[in-house]
Amino acid sequence: MPITVKADVYSFGIVLLEMVCCRRSVDISLPEDEIVLTDRVYDCYMAGELNKLLGDEEVEKRGLERMVTVGLWCIQDEPSLRPSMKVVLMLEGTVEIPIPPDPSSFLSTS
Repeated sequence: MPITVKADVYSFGIVLLEMVCCRRSVDISLPEDEIVLTDRVYDCYMAGELNKLLGDEEVEKRGLERMVTVGLWCIQDEPSLRPSMKVVLMLEGTVEIPIPPDPSSFLSTS
C-alpha cells in the first residue's frame, strides 16, 4: 500500500514521543511494562504521572502535556482518528486538544 498522509502523522507522533521521553520507541533493556514507549506514555498520561517519563529532567508541565497529548492523537491505530498534519497548530496552542483515547483501543474492540 502507498504511504499516506495519515502514516506520516503516525510517524510524526512516534518521533515526537521519542524526543519528549529521550528514548527509542522499543527498548528491551527496560522492565516489561516500559518496553513499548507508546504503552508507557499512555499509562503515565492516564495516571497523571507524565513526570515519570522524564527521569530527573525539569520541564514546563503544560508544554509537556501538550506534546504528549498531540503525540498520542497522532499514533492512534485507526487512521481516521489521527489529526491532519496541521498538528503543528495543536503544538502551538492555537487549537484545543481533547483527551486522546487509548491508541490501540480500536483494535481491541474489534
